[in-house]
Amino acid sequence: MLAVTAGGLYLAYWLVRWALLDSVWGGSDASVCQSVSGACWTVIAVRYRIILFGLYPYDEQWRAALAIALLLGALILVLSPRNWTPMRIAAIWCLGFGLLMMILRGGLFSLPLVTSDQWGGLTLTLFIFAAVLSIGMPLSVAITLARRSRLPALARLAGGLVDATRSVPFLAVIYAAAVVLPIALPSWLEGDRLSYVIAGFSLHYAAYQSEVLRGGLQSIPRGQFEAAEALGLTPWKRMYLVVLPQAFRISLPATINEIVTVFKETSVIAIVGLFDLTASAHAAFEEGSWNDQFMEIFVFVSAIYFIFSASISRYGAFLEKRHRFY
Repeated sequence: MLAVTAGGLYLAYWLVRWALLDSVWGGSDASVCQSVSGACWTVIAVRYRIILFGLYPYDEQWRAALAIALLLGALILVLSPRNWTPMRIAAIWCLGFGLLMMILRGGLFSLPLVTSDQWGGLTLTLFIFAAVLSIGMPLSVAITLARRSRLPALARLAGGLVDATRSVPFLAVIYAAAVVLPIALPSWLEGDRLSYVIAGFSLHYAAYQSEVLRGGLQSIPRGQFEAAEALGLTPWKRMYLVVLPQAFRISLPATINEIVTVFKETSVIAIVGLFDLTASAHAAFEEGSWNDQFMEIFVFVSAIYFIFSASISRYGAFLEKRHRFY
């Protein structure tokens, strides 16, 4: 125990010296890093644009920054309890996501067109995260309800879709969506690579989330269904007003875990050539003069992932406390 404590203290001391005491923050080129024994954070100040915006045209990167701000603003409004009505959530999210798409892609209101193959960095990571949740969450509800359907064919089809998707590694799903799917689809259904990746990613997330919701539905006492039926509610109103809210509340911890997983798994899309946050981090230090500063860049990127993941987890804890069963 003493050895572990001593080792932890030494590691903490070394990290403080490396990151703060012996580090350098100023300068405008790699020459200031040559004689530094600690971290050289100059690389972040010089290369942050490629980490945050990737290949987005330099003169138009204000649009990518504005898109990030709009997305985060829409998320904050949607997650605020005062806006927890279906109409408000749908209106805020559709408006925010629509503005984000318009600003990023351009082609309207004298904004130059920037195709999706030029998107990258944190901008692309957040866009994929938001798009997957927007498509995958409603799809997971639909799959869950289809699997509980009294129509045997529909229930078996939904069950087979979930089992087939969950039995395939996520890497294979992304690769098939980006490479195999464009070949298999007819020409009139062709789209860009980002659309295919989002479609495959959303299906993968929906399959796992549907199992989480199915577990929540199975935990609801039978009396809740009977009480809703006794009130004269139609099947859709019973599900919308009584059953699904309880299922989401019961499955909230697992749902938050799935959402955090989605955000972290966005890093996998780099295997199909999309320039996400981790791919942008590689590009930031692959330039010859910054080769030795890879650790500083990955610490910076890790901090971004940590901040977003921890924020989602803490919000989930807030929801659990607010909707706790007594």
